[in-house]
Amino acid sequence: MARIRILTETDLREVVTLDLDAITCIEQAFAALATGDVVMPPVLSMAIAPFNGEVDVKTAFVPGIDSFAIKVSPGFFDNPKIGLPSTSGLMAVFSARTGMLEALLLDNGYLTDIRTAAAGAVAARHLARADSTRACILGAGCQAKLHLKALSLVRPIETATIWARDPGRAMAAAAELSRDLGIEVRAAGDPATAVSEADIVVTTTPATAPVLQADWLRPGQHITAMGSDQAHKNELDPACFARADPYVPDRLTQAQLLGELRTAIEAGVVDAEKEFAELGAIVSGRASGRASERAITLADLTGTGVQDTAIATFAAGRAHAAGAGVDLST
Repeated sequence: MARIRILTETDLREVVTLDLDAITCIEQAFAALATGDVVMPPVLSMAIAPFNGEVDVKTAFVPGIDSFAIKVSPGFFDNPKIGLPSTSGLMAVFSARTGMLEALLLDNGYLTDIRTAAAGAVAARHLARADSTRACILGAGCQAKLHLKALSLVRPIETATIWARDPGRAMAAAAELSRDLGIEVRAAGDPATAVSEADIVVTTTPATAPVLQADWLRPGQHITAMGSDQAHKNELDPACFARADPYVPDRLTQAQLLGELRTAIEAGVVDAEKEFAELGAIVSGRASGRASERAITLADLTGTGVQDTAIATFAAGRAHAAGAGVDLST
């Protein structure tokens, strides 16, 4: 008789938060990816254009982790108009030894939100200047809020600005973050000024045309772009790549197809055959990160299956220790 643990979003929110342990979990996953032993197939991605939707399936086997996860992640971006969240989904956790199903994590995208923000913190930890105190977030949704919270765990953020196409959402997000983080967070009316005054810039939008222009950047900054995870998305002016040193993808082959790198290649700014060290290589010390205090560093985060296996097994372990969830016998 097999036992499968069922964990709801409520269960998972009680045992997993965006903390340093979660960031370390994702950091270790990137380091593992750099070893070459991880098995991570390309993302299975399906667009559902009539309803402004998409579905991604991601997975990875990581030697040394006893389980692996398969994540199904829908994003339907008109949902807020009918009172539903734009993202949902679940993760299934299997034994890496037997292939037997061990747990169903009915997280509605919560764990994806956590691991995505944690990846941004990993990028900032290894690429942003240690004295970075000012942040700019482009976007005002869930990821915008989580990324600023994650940044505050790894860098001494003192002030932040939030810019969004909807000024009301930017103001609401700024007020919430000021209260939660105890720092000055304000809504920005002009994205160019907000970007140019920041030490760290994070783009968190589903944009299909650039929301960040290269001539807004200044020496010493770090940029994390995380919104482009589909072939039609684009947040950065391709000219940003001419100023980036280094440019760091989470997975090069994936960024070439889905990330900001794809747009830069199409624009002729970057040679399609050019090699770049991945974030995992920098985390593990196999490649160097920031070259100088004046360098502009750029991380291109498209989201990887290794992050999903890492956060799913991390969550399952915490849930087991806490006795959370319900066991189903089959």
